[in-house]
Amino acid sequence: MQYKLTTFFLEFKTPFKIAHGTRNGTDLVFLEIVQNGIVAHGEASLPPYLPETTETVQTFIGAFFKQHSLDLTNISNSLQQLHNFQPGNFAAKACVDIALHNWFAKKDGVEVWQLLGLKNGPLPPCTFTIGMGDKESLQQKVIDGNDFSILKVKLGGENDKQIISTIREVTNKPLCVDVNQGWKDKMFALDMIHWLHDQNIIFVEQPLPKNNFDDSLWLHELSPLPLIADEAVQIPSDVVKIKDSFDGVNMKLMKCGGISEGLKLIREARKYHLKVLIGSMSESGCAISAAAQLSSLADWTDLDGPLLTKNNPFDVINYKDGRVVVM
Repeated sequence: MQYKLTTFFLEFKTPFKIAHGTRNGTDLVFLEIVQNGIVAHGEASLPPYLPETTETVQTFIGAFFKQHSLDLTNISNSLQQLHNFQPGNFAAKACVDIALHNWFAKKDGVEVWQLLGLKNGPLPPCTFTIGMGDKESLQQKVIDGNDFSILKVKLGGENDKQIISTIREVTNKPLCVDVNQGWKDKMFALDMIHWLHDQNIIFVEQPLPKNNFDDSLWLHELSPLPLIADEAVQIPSDVVKIKDSFDGVNMKLMKCGGISEGLKLIREARKYHLKVLIGSMSESGCAISAAAQLSSLADWTDLDGPLLTKNNPFDVINYKDGRVVVM
């Protein structure tokens, strides 16, 4: 199998601010694989708060293809080789995993969701993301998300109530909020959640630091709103650790290692009757399309990334009535 790696900087339309900080874009690595005339692509997204870099991804993928001769008659064997090769490196594994799923689907003349034995509907609502900002930028982003039925608002800073109040001046749409571990004190978090309860909020994502297990359990027992785990759940085996502290999980391909591991994580979450949000890092249409193949299994998706960027090289995502269209 021939392969080629390309680095790319995905630029945001406007600076994107969350509790981790502000940035103008995200480093990506694209993988192209070619065999028997079939060309397929994969992607690794590498925001700066994750440990992987473009260099580590390229090193991992190069070593993997050097040491393995893939079984191109059986995707399960190829994926097993991938996920057993070196610990960690989840974004790098996601890059190869996505490409392999695309290659095998093309070989069989089907879509990835069909390859997996899934359906392409009914499809859940997709959120439209609003980063932190001033009044003008916040209200403009509400306008930008006019076609979406749910808005996802980034909180975890000093002006959280002001952000929500500013948005509420121009829309009564349901909101979900993503704190990105930004609230450090459990009492403050509980007070904020009670205040948010009166603001037509659907759920609160990762309110406390991911390793604060005791406080997360305490908060979950008292919270009037559902809590969704993001940073606290990365791989399928993490689900059992958080099942009593959250009402749902945010599955991201870059966190868990790709489509195959994402499917395992979703099924593990459902075993404990947890809600499922399929999320994303800042990704191009390549990785967003890959995550969307699983969207019939989710309660919500957060796959609006291509709408927030200005140089997306994979224009393969369509949205209709606030949902990602899966062909």
